[in-house]
Amino acid sequence: MLEIKSYGNVTRFDLARTLLGRGRYWTAAYAVDGMLVDTGCAHTARELARATQGTPLTCIVNTHSHEDHIGANGLLQHQRQGLEILAHPLALPELANPCSTQSLHPYRRVFWGWPEPSQSKPISDGAMIETEHHRFQVIFTPGHSPDHLCLYEPTQGWLFTGDLFVGGQERALRADYDIWQIIASLKRMAALPATMLFPGSARVRENPAQELAEKIAYLEELGERVLELDRQGRRVGDIVRSLCGGPMLVELLTLGHLSRRGLVLAYLRSPLHTGLQPETVR
Repeated sequence: MLEIKSYGNVTRFDLARTLLGRGRYWTAAYAVDGMLVDTGCAHTARELARATQGTPLTCIVNTHSHEDHIGANGLLQHQRQGLEILAHPLALPELANPCSTQSLHPYRRVFWGWPEPSQSKPISDGAMIETEHHRFQVIFTPGHSPDHLCLYEPTQGWLFTGDLFVGGQERALRADYDIWQIIASLKRMAALPATMLFPGSARVRENPAQELAEKIAYLEELGERVLELDRQGRRVGDIVRSLCGGPMLVELLTLGHLSRRGLVLAYLRSPLHTGLQPETVR
């Protein structure tokens, strides 16, 4: 399933596999001035290729190597000779051979599928990607994944955040996310004078400063509460129930891969924090 919406010179493609007549777990790709930011999942690769058939493309930039953001890389590169794919250096092995480097849980195979291999080139933190009319600054933003990056166009104030910022207040997290790095990366984005925020899923934000500040405040406050309860000797399960509420459907769908416990443990285990020292996890 594919939906298209324009925001001035930026075209957004919302992509999701159709299950039981509805799109499930949407992700977004963006076309701007010959550049494609992310390519959705493998299940929607052909839809995206058809939708961009008349759009000149000079490069793809992947915000990170998760399967729901690189799914059409291989197909587009095969169809368009010379199409460059740019990504964080750590993402290159994943893009070259997703099937051998990514261990996909069952829900990820169902919703997003295995991406085809693609050949990519590394980009560095602070590098500028030049299109015909714009210059995009590359900003490394680890946390959601070690190879995550954002793109910022200073003249327009456009900020492409991948999955660093998707809105809402998290009650669950994957075990491999680093929550303190996420907060640090969000702070780096909040320091930019952005006027429009284009996330990897959820709606486009037209007031990035306020939205980023609210997200940071929520995550930091939640972290302080987690660590305070930990210092009081509360067990992880007690902290989960106290701060994250009751069981969530997403925990069942992902077989616990995305969970409330994962969120609490991220605060307790991560070495990058704001001087608050977690006690031994129980």
